[in-house]
Amino acid sequence: MASSNPDLEGEAAEAAAVEDEDTGAQIAPIVILSEVAVTTGEEDEDVLLDLKSKLYRFDKEGNLWKERGTGNVKLLKHRETGKVRLVMRQDKTLKICANHLVIPSMKIQEHAGNDKSCVWHAADFADGELKEEMFCLRFGSVGNCRNFIEMVVGITESLQKSAAEESKESADAAELLLNLRVDDSKETKAAEVLSADDSINPEDAKSSTQTKAEEQPKE
Repeated sequence: MASSNPDLEGEAAEAAAVEDEDTGAQIAPIVILSEVAVTTGEEDEDVLLDLKSKLYRFDKEGNLWKERGTGNVKLLKHRETGKVRLVMRQDKTLKICANHLVIPSMKIQEHAGNDKSCVWHAADFADGELKEEMFCLRFGSVGNCRNFIEMVVGITESLQKSAAEESKESADAAELLLNLRVDDSKETKAAEVLSADDSINPEDAKSSTQTKAEEQPKE
């Protein structure tokens, strides 16, 4: 039913006209947000492998596997040091759930009874302190799991070879140093003998020769 009060109708029409009117005023935002550069710590590293997976950590106290998160596991190689580390962040939150170096002694293998999963031990730093952990990664396919295992095994074998070569070079250097010391000792003794010979007085040598000649029996 239409309103019988013309004053009310007039006020309503005036309010509607005010709402539709564009005053052209500029309203500044209360909070000004500026762009902030976010660093991940991966800027000096090259990605060797990047695969979607789900990570589990073995809880020794409860004797069971506990999920740490789903995300992308990466193998990153530092451009200067050549060191390779494994890093994994949870989806959405980007919280680190695994962060450790791949070292020569690291052993990785397929999880028993599941060819899409693999297990290994590592000294991990994801929680801000170094802790020995046993991890399990579950991939979406057998192929991804095998690619990951092969990549890690290849890295550890390369590190073992480099360590063996460095050990041999160190041993060779130590042997060479020992030989040099022996030669120096021989040269020192020879120098001492020559110095002793040079210190003999020529007159004493002549007198010694004459004495030896006089002591010889005459025929």
